[in-house]
Formats: sequence, C-alpha cells, structure tokens
Amino acid sequence: MGKNGVIRVGVIGTGKHGSRYVNHLLHDIDGLELTAISRRSEEGRVQGERWNVEWFPRWEDLVRATCVDAVISVVPPFLNVRIAEECAENQKPLLLEKPLGTGGVDGARIVEVMSEAKTPLTAGQTLRFNPVIQTLKKQLPQQGRLFSIYANQRLEPSSLGWHSVSEIAGAGITIHTAVHIFDALHYITGRKIRRVMAGSYQYHNERLEDLVTILVEMDDNVVGTVDVSRVGKARSGRYEFVCENGHLYGDQVHGIVESVRGSDRKEPLVFSPVGTIVPLLEEWCEFLQGKRKNPVPGKDGLYAVRVCDSCLQSARAGTWVEI
Repeated sequence: MGKNGVIRVGVIGTGKHGSRYVNHLLHDIDGLELTAISRRSEEGRVQGERWNVEWFPRWEDLVRATCVDAVISVVPPFLNVRIAEECAENQKPLLLEKPLGTGGVDGARIVEVMSEAKTPLTAGQTLRFNPVIQTLKKQLPQQGRLFSIYANQRLEPSSLGWHSVSEIAGAGITIHTAVHIFDALHYITGRKIRRVMAGSYQYHNERLEDLVTILVEMDDNVVGTVDVSRVGKARSGRYEFVCENGHLYGDQVHGIVESVRGSDRKEPLVFSPVGTIVPLLEEWCEFLQGKRKNPVPGKDGLYAVRVCDSCLQSARAGTWVEI
C-alpha cells in the first residue's frame, strides 16, 4: 500500500479507453493512486513521463512490480486469461474491462484462477453505472409483474482495426456490445437469460458480425428481443419493459426514462450525460478497502460472456441454444 493506505494501481493498456481510466485515477478518485502503466509502443514511455509514473513495455513486469497493489486491464480480450493468471500468481486484485474473455471458456478460466488464488476479480461492466440504467432498476418493481423486454444498442461502424481480427477480438458486436445489454438486463431485472435464438449479419465488417438480432427467454417466463449493430451513423441504447401495471422505457444514450399507464404518459425524466468509469472506480476502491461488496463480481462478467457464446452458437446453427 502507498501512504495513508492508498491503493497503488497499475493500468495495462493506455490507448483511447485505457487513458480514460488513467485520467480519472489521476484527478477524480481518492484512495487510488496511479503508479504504473504498461503499453508496448514508445507512446507508453511518453505517457509515463507525462503522468509521472513507471512505464513497463511488458505488462507482466507491471503485474510483478512492487509499486503496484492492484491492476486495471483495458486490452483486447485475447490477453485476459494470461493477465488474470499473472495477477492470481502475484495476488494482485484485478479490474478487467469487459468483455471478461473472448468466450465462455476463457471467462471460466479467469474466474477459476482468481477464485483459487483468493484474489479479487471485478468485471468492468460500466453500463451498470449509467443513471438511466440505475433509474430503470429502481422503478421496475413499481410496474408489477414483468412480461417482456426489448433492448438495443446501436453504434457507428467501428474504427478499430482489431475489431475485424477474430484471433484478437474473439467475435464481433456480440462479444463487444451485446455483452453490455446482457449484463444490464440482469442488473435491472434480477433475472438471467436462459436460452436464445440469434441471427448475425455482416455489412461493414468483412470477417465478423456487425449486426445481430436475438430472441431471448428469461427466468420467470419473461421473453423479449435484443438487437445490436454497428452499421448506421447514429446511436441509441433503448430498454423497454412491458409490465402488469404499465410500460417502462429508457434510453441510456440519450438520457431519458419514461413510463406509460393506460394512455397516460408521465413527464419523462431527463439525465445529463455522465461518465460511468468514476462510480465504478469509487466502488472498486471501497471494495478493496473492505467497505462494500464487489461492484461487479467476476461471475457476472462470466454470465454475460456465456450468453454471448450461446448467441454465436445459435446464429451458426439456426436453433435455440440454452445458456
């Protein structure tokens, strides 16, 4: 530990998204101190000098470093198993940006090695901390019995080259975007998806799927549909819940929550755009300090990845697939 019990953190992967974690560690989170980064390119050296922290070209050396108490990893998921194994061996708590792995097998291995080492594992399912998602979770029980759901997340075509490389990405939009929805639905409703029927399509991505439609069956006979895409030049993140007492809607991209009973539509709640990394890091810090439960347990990240696996299997086979 650092001075006054501050947890010293090393970040693996300081590209576009990893740099967001870094900036929040530097400026926004009491109790966490950025002490090291790892990035293979020479840009990592420049970043280390700018942020006044240790730079490790090899991520293994960061995990083993005595100046690091806990690790945040923000890298393509094909590296996640090796990073988890190294963190487990060195007893370093790990916050692993979603998806937990390239698939259920990798995800299960990650959860297993961290559990066996009795080392904390947190999944970076940051969408849980969006105010729309949290409001939907709070308001849903007031709507009575839940019958069906609908969810989408639509983004612009990806500009990341590795999103087209199956050996690195694992899969396309299913593993990198639908994984958010599967975790959010679990978080909002308290229910899990039990089986899926999926169709996948390729429009801009020549090797991996960039549009997926999914029928889902959940606990308690809740049914619904999910669609995700990276094909159009617009964004949405809509959730709809058909309930006994009315309908509940929200869009986490546009910051709106509204409800309807009969033909009466309540005045929508409108939320300003806010970041989701800060509240995750705050809760992660308190968890490592023993003040609260794990904000996103590794097993929750594994569940979301397993749903993704089943969707990919269903799309290939053209049948319903159990989770």
